[in-house]
Amino acid sequence: MPIPADAVPAALVPLVDRALARLALSLNDSGSWPPPEPVLAQLRLLAITSDFAIDTLCRQPALLSHLTQNDCPPLPLPELDPQQPADWPVRLRRYRTACSTRLIWRDLAGLDDVPATLAGATRLAEECLALALAALEQEFATRHGVVRAADGSAQQLVVFGLGKLGGGELNFSSDVDLVYAYPQGGESDGPRPLAAEEYFARLGQRLARLLDETTVDGFSHRVDLRLRPFGSAGRVALSFAGMDQYFQREGRDWERYAWLKARAVAGDIAAGEAWLQTLRPFVYRRYLDFTALDGLREMKAAITAEVSRRDMFDDIKRGPGGIREIEFLSQALQLIRGGREASLRERRLLHALPALVACGQMAPQDGEDLLHAYGFLRRLENRLQMLRDAQTHALPTDPTDRLRIACGLGYADWDALVAALDVQRDRVSTEFGALLAPRAGQAAPDALANYWRGLPDGGSAEVLAEAGFHDPAGADQSLRDFAQSLGVKSLSDGARARLDRVLPALLHAATRSPQPDAALKRVLGLLQAVLRRTSYLALLDEQPSALARLVDVLARSALLAERIAAYPLLLDELLDVRVSGPMPDAETMQAECDAALAVDDPEAALRILNETRLALSFRMALAALDGRQRAVDSTRELAQLAQGVVVTALAMADADMRRAHGEVPGGRFAIIGYGSLGGLELGFGSDLDLVFLHDHPADQDSSNGARPLDPGRWYARLAQKVMALLGAVTAAGRLYDIDVRLRPDGGKGSLVSSLASYTEYQRERAWTWEHQALVRARGIAGDASLLSDFEQIRATTLARPRERDVLYADVVKMRGRMRTELDRSDAARWDLKQGAGGIVDLEFLLQTGVLDSAGSNPQVLEPRDTPSLIDALAAIAWLPGGTSEALHEAHAALLDVGLACTLDRRPRLAVPTPALEEAQRVITAACEAAELPFGPAPAQ
Repeated sequence: MPIPADAVPAALVPLVDRALARLALSLNDSGSWPPPEPVLAQLRLLAITSDFAIDTLCRQPALLSHLTQNDCPPLPLPELDPQQPADWPVRLRRYRTACSTRLIWRDLAGLDDVPATLAGATRLAEECLALALAALEQEFATRHGVVRAADGSAQQLVVFGLGKLGGGELNFSSDVDLVYAYPQGGESDGPRPLAAEEYFARLGQRLARLLDETTVDGFSHRVDLRLRPFGSAGRVALSFAGMDQYFQREGRDWERYAWLKARAVAGDIAAGEAWLQTLRPFVYRRYLDFTALDGLREMKAAITAEVSRRDMFDDIKRGPGGIREIEFLSQALQLIRGGREASLRERRLLHALPALVACGQMAPQDGEDLLHAYGFLRRLENRLQMLRDAQTHALPTDPTDRLRIACGLGYADWDALVAALDVQRDRVSTEFGALLAPRAGQAAPDALANYWRGLPDGGSAEVLAEAGFHDPAGADQSLRDFAQSLGVKSLSDGARARLDRVLPALLHAATRSPQPDAALKRVLGLLQAVLRRTSYLALLDEQPSALARLVDVLARSALLAERIAAYPLLLDELLDVRVSGPMPDAETMQAECDAALAVDDPEAALRILNETRLALSFRMALAALDGRQRAVDSTRELAQLAQGVVVTALAMADADMRRAHGEVPGGRFAIIGYGSLGGLELGFGSDLDLVFLHDHPADQDSSNGARPLDPGRWYARLAQKVMALLGAVTAAGRLYDIDVRLRPDGGKGSLVSSLASYTEYQRERAWTWEHQALVRARGIAGDASLLSDFEQIRATTLARPRERDVLYADVVKMRGRMRTELDRSDAARWDLKQGAGGIVDLEFLLQTGVLDSAGSNPQVLEPRDTPSLIDALAAIAWLPGGTSEALHEAHAALLDVGLACTLDRRPRLAVPTPALEEAQRVITAACEAAELPFGPAPAQ
């Protein structure tokens, strides 16, 4: 805040008096001296804070009246006259110094906080870049013409800002890190033509000199071009194709950090931003990328060594607990997770830290502490630079300078400022150290580690026996085979070092699991799958919690072990904070599936959709495995996820058909889910029972595209495309197996039924069991009006009058036939699905109830899932009173055991337990009470 005359520290009074005297001398001629006391108080603070600002006011006396206007408005941009290029440096430098002085004034007056000052410094750099480049482009166009590509399009230089300029958080006296590029090669069309490379190189060099060279008026902005491909030895400007080639072949880890903040700041900004999107896979890997930590450690080690050599512990940028540690901390977490979390692809550190908190990658208090520390350090950094417009980050040694900095920041003396600074640096060091602590000592030397290092020639199975393996000889042989495998032998030194840390830790975790031998077998299978993907070794090396979680999952679920080995990207899910939180609802899952529609490449879009399905179903499996939700919830979520995938696949197929063949005007298409999909009871690995319907105006005989098709063929191809998409094998596996045998006339019928033929079939020719299946049928995707028509057909079909004796006889006959053909129960185990009193008995009971009562009780037509059907039939007293609660528990119990079998790759045959026997008794009793004697299991 402004300083009254009697509040200036005695040691600084002479300095302030000299500064005010200089200003008086400069301003007397304009009649602006002496100013009012509030302005004088502000000038005293300015004199304490910045020699640079006082010098600027002495050189530009008229600036003071502008600064003292209400809210200190922006300065008008200078004009660079094309006819007077010699005047450009003067105008740019005077503008820059005036605007910089305004930033200081607003800071001291409390008009700007730290983010606003950083944004103001960034905006000033961008303005100077844009002005200088526009003037030079006009000059080059006059002399050499405009560069044109082979197609005749004009090409323009793209200026990328990296570092704090790219992040929009430039400090007061920072240099600007620039990289030059251009979209396409070609040649200029002027009187003295130049090839694109030479043209843009010269233009870029002139731009750097115009901004950077020091004249009597100082400089505009220091320019650093060393971050370009190949550094100082590389070309000044590269085409986008040349940039692509470089990053594909030569891109290094440190460049991922540099380009994380990259932004097109001048020239053809739209083209630059579009190209940066293509660079995103280089910066952000699709998987959780813990290899980023190695690069950070190397960079930090080099900086630490430099600080040590040059005694820079008082450097608030590079020293302990400094600005760079906060930047590294944020960038490391962004690079590790940004491939999966779009919200973390943030150039601005002040926004990245809250995003990390929001994603659960940083504790809220830690994020708040780091934001506060960053603001403190950047404010101090700015004040150090404001003093003399010097690019410095070092705390001053001169006593007067120390007092000036402390006083300007509102501290009584230097010691008080240093004490506050130490608090902030300690906080930063603690957080940074926790992230980048060396992992070399992760696995302490012990018997298992020594055993592994002795393989394949040394080592003793006795060590494995003592550790707790039940079959030590078998485990020993498996480990020896693994140690001698080509995958292990071909590892790089760094990857082998990671494996040597990871594998003993995995062995330890396996011995603590319920099934050590099974866990080891599955662990080795997974390691064989990921040995060539060092990023996953890095994940396990860097994250002991993920390692322990992994072994626990592998030991308890053969299905998940297989899936993780086949698709290691699922390892990422073990570290996703959402994995232990609530499951997403149907709307959220649909949005995640639909994200694939934004990808232009069909193959990539399908892969992304598959990865989404994999990740979400994996989270559901973990929730079930951990007992965080019952199977009835998991199966509902799996069905909702499948519906989301089908909706997205239909959108993909429909877009493809429209591009190739146009659309059928007035036509409609819908997909109906039968079975466990329709009944919201889908299992892991279940196929999807689908029926396709279409309808179109009678007078519409073809689609309206370049290659028209008659409506029947158009919709048949659409259905085939949907099936092909759902069944296509990608790097992330297959979406779903599809079963279309429940369509009218089964395998002999048309793949896609017209609405009229479907209605006629259900009314005239469908068997009772097909009407049973219709009870669970549900519209999944497609035209809303056609789905509504299907609902009407379903309701009419299910509610039609039936002869009770015929209905019951048909149901009992069909159940008996299924029991004979499908029940796998034996003397020791019970078939949870097909056995007597099992899930299918319950389904047949409820389906019979709907067919028997819907004519007089239409409310039973709405539910499709088992729990809701139980409630609906109990509400109309079709089910005996008091049985609904017992049936709910029986159904849930059977699903729980069945899902547990599926997760461990066991057939759904269970050894009877009291809970299962009770469930069987309840369902059998309900069937008998409803006069549906499905009978006992067939004799074996």
